[in-house]
Amino acid sequence: MSSESITFSTEAGRRRLLLTLKKYSYLIAMIPLVLPPLLLAVGESTGLVNAFSWGVPVVVFGIIPLLDLMLGKDALNPDEQSDVPRLNQEKYYRAVTLIWVVAYAALLGWGVWVLASGVFSLVGALGWVVSIGIVGGLGINVAHELIHKDDKLETWAGGFLLSMVCYAGFKVEHIRGHHVHVSTPEDASSSRYNQSLYSFLPHAYVHNFLNAWKLEAERLKRKGHAPVSWRNELIWWYGISALLLVVFSVAFGWLGALFFLGQSFIAFTLLEIVNYLEHYGLHRRKLENGRYERTTPEHSWNSNYFLTNVFLFQLQRHSDHHAYAKRRYQVLRHHEIAPQLPAGYATMVVLACFPPLWRKVMNPRVEAYYRGEEHQLQS
Repeated sequence: MSSESITFSTEAGRRRLLLTLKKYSYLIAMIPLVLPPLLLAVGESTGLVNAFSWGVPVVVFGIIPLLDLMLGKDALNPDEQSDVPRLNQEKYYRAVTLIWVVAYAALLGWGVWVLASGVFSLVGALGWVVSIGIVGGLGINVAHELIHKDDKLETWAGGFLLSMVCYAGFKVEHIRGHHVHVSTPEDASSSRYNQSLYSFLPHAYVHNFLNAWKLEAERLKRKGHAPVSWRNELIWWYGISALLLVVFSVAFGWLGALFFLGQSFIAFTLLEIVNYLEHYGLHRRKLENGRYERTTPEHSWNSNYFLTNVFLFQLQRHSDHHAYAKRRYQVLRHHEIAPQLPAGYATMVVLACFPPLWRKVMNPRVEAYYRGEEHQLQS
């Protein structure tokens, strides 16, 4: 046997071992689901229940960024011939995301029951709603993975999860709007150069909601159906949201309604903050014929930090997702030519909340990308 074949065999074995280790690392993405009960237990045992009700944002946006830096980056890509077909066939990866949906439904019901028990002060109750909402925001990322698939169970589960956070329009607008117009002025989920988060959010809320209904009406019209009919999937998904609101209100009164609406607001706000940072300042160049260039890996910000990557089902390999939207999270690839964020998404979400710091860190990176084409920054 030649030394070349031995080297190849050794490299393939090493890659397979690392991919196996990474496979079970995706269980880290389940941690947010158990954080609220664990933090509540610690709070009750220490007498600091109102402080620990704020534990989820502390862990997600404080502890995880520090661990992210300590654990470093992961540039491992699966081999297209030997690894990808096998990984796509493994049911484990699909099961993790589907279990996430069921677990979040249980967490939501348990969370409102805890709130209604009167264990928190006003400040503690606010922290509890924020904590459950952040878990819901991470859940939207799970829904994002599911709604891109062809399997009906997965798309239904993704729609149901979005209904639990009152953001069903994302199921339509993200796929038929954002993926079509990404990194152009027509996309409300692609932030412009120098645009602050607080300018971006109101427009994203309103435009994405209205555009979802517009896109669904256009789909039905092409099929010869009325927009307002049982065939309109948004009516069903938002109907589930309304039903959940009624159930929470009947079971727990005004407190149940505030909890459901509050955690939903936190969840979809976190989603839109992530949208803000994923494409900040990156424009598809307008060509001489007035059309935009094709989407490439250079039109999404990426991050290869290992911990936040498995924590977010490799959402941070965002360029590959836009290039191959149906590609499953376990086989998403790192692209060297893709713009890289200086830290993982958890860190960048915090940075985005402080526009002067955000501009100081990110504007030089955007300007470097468009050096010699500064007019593109005005698009």
